[in-house]
Amino acid sequence: MSTYKVPTMAEMASNGKAPEVLFWVGCAGSFDERYKAVTQAFVKILNKVGVSFAVLGPEETCTGDPARRAGNEFLFQMQAVANIQVMNAYEVKKVVTACPHCFNTIKNEYPALGGSYEVIHHSQFLQQLINEGKVRLQGGGEFRGKKITFHDSCYLGRANNVYEAPREVIRALDVELVEMKRCKTKGLCCGAGGAQMFKEPEPGNKDINVERTEEALATGAQAIAVGCPFCLTMMTDGVKNKNREAEVKVLDLAEMIAKEMGI
Repeated sequence: MSTYKVPTMAEMASNGKAPEVLFWVGCAGSFDERYKAVTQAFVKILNKVGVSFAVLGPEETCTGDPARRAGNEFLFQMQAVANIQVMNAYEVKKVVTACPHCFNTIKNEYPALGGSYEVIHHSQFLQQLINEGKVRLQGGGEFRGKKITFHDSCYLGRANNVYEAPREVIRALDVELVEMKRCKTKGLCCGAGGAQMFKEPEPGNKDINVERTEEALATGAQAIAVGCPFCLTMMTDGVKNKNREAEVKVLDLAEMIAKEMGI
């Protein structure tokens, strides 16, 4: 069994308690084998620094983002309203999530359906913990002095203007941050957004994730940092396509911080 604790909102409510933040895990963080490691890394960080948090567990369902992007508005509203009813019943005020799609949907689309919360992406939350001195990085870890490039998630970057938080987190690792030619407001999609994640790409000359991976590899980076489960999958596949997985790792910000903290 794992040594870290993950309380549910139901457990806390039954004890008359309320956490400071609801950690919204998301479908990828719950079910995708690769992304479960990111969920675990983030939970280890939260436990280590003593953040009061809980998850919805079996009461959490998909935010409805893929359904809405694919054009099924009816399904989106059903999923959204179900989640909002659960969160409002627990009087949730603050939500943190490692998925920009969940982040964007809960932050910008749930208020119209009666769900208004303070929503924070985990890159912003990690930056706050570092700035407050709660996350202490040992320095001299496996990333020290290495070249790292960051791939901007569409829903984190262009949709919500969160560009500096993930970069501040990476800089805290004592690395050399190298930017791709297309970054920040001009960032290129990994190819998975808009529910494209769940289907094969249309015929063309090249898959978008391969194009984006080529841009990342061109920086000479030894690791590609991401802050999104979709991007993690697409960039990992791109690196494999180029047969570079042995020397270039694709990692989420939470994994990098957890490694540097030695947890």
